Amino acid sequence: MSADPVVDRATETFVAQRNLLFTVAYEMLGSAVDAEDVLQETWLRWVEVDLDQVRDQRAYLVRITTRQALNRLRTMSRRKESYVGPWLPEPLLTTPDVAQDVELAESVSMAVMLVLETLSPTERAVFVLREVFDVGYDEIAAAIDKTPAAVRQIAHRARRHVDARRPRTVVTQRQTRAAVESFVRALEGGGLQELLDVLAPDVVYMGDGGGVKHAALRPIVGADKVARLLAGGLSRNTIPVTFGPTMVNGSPALALHLDGELDSILAVHVEDGRIVGLYVVRNPEKLSRIASETPLTLR
Repeated sequence: MSADPVVDRATETFVAQRNLLFTVAYEMLGSAVDAEDVLQETWLRWVEVDLDQVRDQRAYLVRITTRQALNRLRTMSRRKESYVGPWLPEPLLTTPDVAQDVELAESVSMAVMLVLETLSPTERAVFVLREVFDVGYDEIAAAIDKTPAAVRQIAHRARRHVDARRPRTVVTQRQTRAAVESFVRALEGGGLQELLDVLAPDVVYMGDGGGVKHAALRPIVGADKVARLLAGGLSRNTIPVTFGPTMVNGSPALALHLDGELDSILAVHVEDGRIVGLYVVRNPEKLSRIASETPLTLR
């Protein structure tokens, strides 16, 4: 029998809500490593709470997590200023149920996560809590120390900002998978025209090497430039390359292996059957969550 039933109660509640809390933190931060740190900080504060005084334990945990994530997000904003090259969200190998939940899969997609990066820390917190997790204005106000009226204004501003930049259409898993398969055939074929056929004219390529691995230091725009970059990189490479299908952030993606070792994760954004966004994560520090599935949930 446990010596501390209060800690047992706190542990039981925390474990039951852990996947939700991780999802909240990850969507706010775009980093699984930082999200795990936030959960640790949340736990340390949670065990100090008098549970008999908490009416809604789930809401209280979300509040603690939001505050800790907001603090971490402000720190990360300063850290990103010195980051080498584009900063991409940390890709997660996700469970099949994430892909089946259209709302969840869209909210954690690379394309949407990159849009969230353009919000201020407070705007991002409000948008994630309100638009993704449907948290009430009063609860959000308590979490970020703002008035409900101020939260409504922030939510409106953030929603307008995101709506202007988020993907124009919802693409099915089947459509994305078909585009990824065509992309693999083009890569394996090595022909420039094959790549041009699968890339949208205004495709954007972003590579994240974090200064550790070679990657483009700026986004590359345009099918011709991106196709030449890909074709040239493959033609110059002398190490055996394989592309394996995977499921990243709720959407079909590719795992690129060099001589059997994981080198990159290639996530895509597809519209009208063509790739309009190609996001290549090479930074080894961001590939730790590809070995095992990460459960995510909105509830």
